[in-house]
Amino acid sequence: MKYMLIMRATDEAYASMGEVDFNEMIATVGKFNEELINAGVLLAAEGLADAADGVVVDFASEPPVVTDGPYGETKELFGGFYVLNVASREEAVEWAKRQPITGPGFKTEIRRVSTIDEFPQDNEWIKKERPWREATGQL
Repeated sequence: MKYMLIMRATDEAYASMGEVDFNEMIATVGKFNEELINAGVLLAAEGLADAADGVVVDFASEPPVVTDGPYGETKELFGGFYVLNVASREEAVEWAKRQPITGPGFKTEIRRVSTIDEFPQDNEWIKKERPWREATGQL
């Protein structure tokens, strides 16, 4: 089963990372990534650029409104993710508990990633998507 580990942190937690040597942080995260790779569970892992560089497309009106980041009224920001292929939610939790960037203000949300097999297979859009997934090695 695929699970996404979504790293979230408060502004204060992100600010505290500014005090850590960048090369040291990369080495620490790299060691964790290596553990995931060696265990054969890592499918993807990425960090995200600063939210101030992002944009929000808000569909509350027509046409949608596009605004520059940072996002309003946000207590936590999504800073990066891992996608793991593990046997259970419990295994995903155990990996999340081993993440190297921790402390007050840091959280990891864990969500199962739905597969195409969970959708109605007779749906025309699922039928169209399946060959693409097969051709790109996503099945």
